[in-house]
Amino acid sequence: MLEYYCSSLSRYKRLPTREVRVGGLLIGNGNPIRIQTMTTTDTMDTEATVAQTIRCIEAGAELVRITAPSKKEAENLLAIKNEVRRRGYDTPLVADIHFTPNAAEIAARIVEKVRVNPGNYIDKKKFDVLEYTDAQYAAEVDRIRERFTPLVRICREHGTAMRIGTNHGSLSDRIMSRYGDTPIGMVESAMEFLRIARDEDYHQIILSMKSSNPQVMVQAYRLLVKQMQDEFGECYPLHLGVTEAGDGEDGRIKSAIGIGTLLEDGIGDTIRVSLTEDPEFEIPVCKDIVSRYPPKKECATEPLQDRLPYNPFEYKRRVSNAVDNIGGNNVPVVITFCPPTDTGHTPESLEALGYHYDAATDKWTIGDAATDYLYTGYIVPVFALPGTLRIMLDYPAWNLVKNRSSYLPVFTVAEYLKAKQIPATTHFVRVFIGWKQENYENLFARLADNPSAVLIVSAISTNTLKPIRAFITLLQHKQIKNPVIISVETLSPTVDKQLISYATDCGGLLLDGMGDGIMIYSGTPLKNIQTTGRTYLPVKSLDQFLNNTAFSILQATRTRISKTEYISCPSCGRTLFDLQETTAKIRSATHHLKGVKIAIMGCIVNGPGEMADADFGYVGSGSGKITLYKGKEVVKRNVPSETAVDELITLLKDNGAWVERN
Repeated sequence: MLEYYCSSLSRYKRLPTREVRVGGLLIGNGNPIRIQTMTTTDTMDTEATVAQTIRCIEAGAELVRITAPSKKEAENLLAIKNEVRRRGYDTPLVADIHFTPNAAEIAARIVEKVRVNPGNYIDKKKFDVLEYTDAQYAAEVDRIRERFTPLVRICREHGTAMRIGTNHGSLSDRIMSRYGDTPIGMVESAMEFLRIARDEDYHQIILSMKSSNPQVMVQAYRLLVKQMQDEFGECYPLHLGVTEAGDGEDGRIKSAIGIGTLLEDGIGDTIRVSLTEDPEFEIPVCKDIVSRYPPKKECATEPLQDRLPYNPFEYKRRVSNAVDNIGGNNVPVVITFCPPTDTGHTPESLEALGYHYDAATDKWTIGDAATDYLYTGYIVPVFALPGTLRIMLDYPAWNLVKNRSSYLPVFTVAEYLKAKQIPATTHFVRVFIGWKQENYENLFARLADNPSAVLIVSAISTNTLKPIRAFITLLQHKQIKNPVIISVETLSPTVDKQLISYATDCGGLLLDGMGDGIMIYSGTPLKNIQTTGRTYLPVKSLDQFLNNTAFSILQATRTRISKTEYISCPSCGRTLFDLQETTAKIRSATHHLKGVKIAIMGCIVNGPGEMADADFGYVGSGSGKITLYKGKEVVKRNVPSETAVDELITLLKDNGAWVERN
C-alpha cells in the first residue's frame, strides 16, 4: 500500500516497480538507478554519431538515445549499432521517435528500446480548441489503439523495450480539450498508451512525465504513480528528467530540483539531465545526483502524521504570519550566512551580495538578486549599511550591543526557552532537527505567544529534505504559523555537488509550498571547491556563489523571479542551428530582462510545444531558418539565422518586454 505517492514519506525507500530488460540492462525492481543521455549529431552521419555515442558510454552513460525523425534515420540505426558493437561496446541504444510511427516500427526491430511521445505519435498538436462528446473521444482512443498496437506487437516479438514519454509542452489538442495543460492531462496521455500495451500483454515499458517546469514535472510523476497503483496495483519503472533545463548552473539547479525531489521519495529508476551542452557533460551531473541514493541507503526521520496537512499533487503555499517582509504573501527571502570565522564585511565585499556602493555620491545601488538579510554570527559590522539590508546577530552578541534596534537576534532553542524576555519585534530561532536536547513541545508553546518569531530550520542529516518536511508538517498540524527559513549546509568538494545538494534539499520543500526563505552555507572554502574542469560559475567569493545559487533555486521553483529565464533544449540530431552558440548569444543580449521567459528550441519537435509557458520563442524551422513566437503564436517565419537574434530583440521591444541596461 503506497503512502500517498511513494513507499514512505519518512524513510528513504525505493518505490517497487516492475523489472524491465533493455538489452542486457535491468531497470526497476530495485536495480541501481540508471544514467542515460542523448546524442546531438545528425543520425545520418554514422561516424559522428558512433564517436559521440562512445564518448557518452565512456563517460558513464548506461543507455544512449539517438533521434530517428524519419524512416531513413531509423534504418541507419542498424549501421550505427553494428559499428558501436564492432568497437566493443554493448550499451543499449534507444531510438527517439516523434510524429512518425513507421520510423518507430523500423527502429524497434534494430535497437534495444524505442521512445514514443503520446502527444505527437498519432495525435497532433495544432493549438486548436476542440470539443469532443464522450463517444467521439472514445472513437479517437480506438484510433490510437489501431495505430499503436502494431508497434507494441513488434516490440514484444523482438524483445524491445519502450518508453512512453509524455512531455508537458506537447500534449495533443485532444488531451488539452478534456484535461487542459495540466499534470493530470500528462498522466492520462501516457495511461492511454499503457492500457493498450497491457491489453497486448506487453510490459517492457518505462514511463516519463517531463516538463521544463519542475513543479509541473514533480506533480505529474506523483500523480502517475498514484494512478498506476490505483488502476493496476503495480507501477512501471520511471525515467526522470526536467526537459529543456538549459545550461550552466541554472540547468543543473533546475534538473536537481525536479529529479532530486522525486528521488528523495524513492521515485525514479533511470535519469537524464537535459543540458544545452555536449551530452557527455550531462553524465557527471547525473552521477552526482544518483550518488546521493546508494542502493542500501537508510534515511529515517520523524514519522509524518497519518494525514498530510497539504496536497502533494498541487502547489499551495503553507499559510504563515507576515513578519516584516518574511512569510505571509511575501516572496521567499534570501539570508546570507557569514560564518563567525569571517573577519566581517566591507562596503566592497557587499558587491557579491547585490549591493554596489558609490563612494563619490555615498549611495548604494541594489540589484534584483540582492540578499535580504546578512547573518554575521557574533560580528558587528563597523560601517554604514544600505538601508534595506538587515543584520542578524547571535543572541549573546545582540545582548551586548548598545543599539539593539539596529540588529535582529538569533536564538538557539535552549536560549529561547531560557530567555526571560523575548523581543516583540522580529527575531529568529534556530532549530536543529536531530539534536535530542531540542524540546519541541516547549518551543511550540512559546511560539504561540510570539508571532514575530521566525524559525530557521536545519537538519543534522546527510539529506535534509525529509526531516525538515516532517518538522514543517508538524507545525501545520499544531497550527503554528510562524515563518520558516529553510537552512541547508553542505561539505561537498565540487561546485556541481554543492548545487545539487542545495537545489534538492531546498527546492523540493519549496515545490511543496514549504519555506518562507532559504539560507544556504558551505563548510568548504571557495578555494577548495573544485569546478570539475568547467568555468560556468564566474564568482569571486563564496558569498557570491551562495547568493547566486539561492536566487537561482527560487527562480527555478517559480517562487521568486529575479532574472531572465531561459528554456533551452539540449540539442539532438534534429537541431537546425548551433544551439549552444545561439543560446549564449541570446543570453548575452537579454539577461537583464527580469522575469521574461525566452525559449530557444532546436526544431519543431521541441518548439513550440516544449516552450509551453515561455513569453517568447526562437525555434529552428529549417536549415538556417528561424521562426519567432510570442507565446504560442507565430510572429515571423523563415528568419535567416544570421539576423534572427536581432529580430528577437525587435520583437521584445515591440511588445514592451525590453528595457535598456543600466
